[in-house]
Amino acid sequence: MKDFTHNIYRELLETLKEQNNQFITVEEYFSSIYDDSKPFIMIRHDVDRYPNRSLEMAKLEKSMGVKATYYFRTIPQTLKPDIIKAIADLGHEIGYHYESLAETNGDYKKAIEDFEKNLAVLNKLYPIKNIAMHGRPTSKWDSRLLWDRYDYKKYGILSEPYFDIDFNELFYTTDAGRAWDNGEINLRDRVDTKFNFSFTHTKDIIKALKESRLPNKIMINIHPEHWARTDVEWYKIWLIRKTKNSIKRMLIK
Repeated sequence: MKDFTHNIYRELLETLKEQNNQFITVEEYFSSIYDDSKPFIMIRHDVDRYPNRSLEMAKLEKSMGVKATYYFRTIPQTLKPDIIKAIADLGHEIGYHYESLAETNGDYKKAIEDFEKNLAVLNKLYPIKNIAMHGRPTSKWDSRLLWDRYDYKKYGILSEPYFDIDFNELFYTTDAGRAWDNGEINLRDRVDTKFNFSFTHTKDIIKALKESRLPNKIMINIHPEHWARTDVEWYKIWLIRKTKNSIKRMLIK
């Protein structure tokens, strides 16, 4: 069976529900709007490209009674107000997937201006409470460094997960690069943690859940652009990711 399909994603969600997990948004986590005595799952989506695929995933989640947090980049390809509003109307949270320091090539003053401008645009569509850095592997600049000089909390932001979550208390995994084990080309979407789980396929995560081997606090980062609804779409995504991952490997070397 092919991995990274909507059918596999549905099976993952069904398994999480069978384990009696609460599905909470990042805002609910940082506002303590959940039952801390029960296991929970935070599904984080980074909308890097193809926002229409995010909308399809949001509809699938809604049909299963699941809510998630969608972090949107503000480049023209992803900043689609109708799609952002539609995802929010399905009961999901919208966050800001910022990349300001990379966008301004390390100019801190221009970067904070870029951040403020884009945050204001998103705030007109949804009250943004949470942000998360976009890795931008083609840039040498890590946009999280912006907060060495400025404070995102002054904008009413509750969290930047790389700073505000203790990943020794909460297990984190990501499908960056359309793989669960792409550490060698995953430049920035990584965390310091005591957990030592390794997954090759989504089925491995499902198996670990069914065997009760995972912690009861989990954040999964899923990029909707990686997940296909049809065979044709699957092969197209597979070819694109294979090419991009090869380029990433060359850049790292």
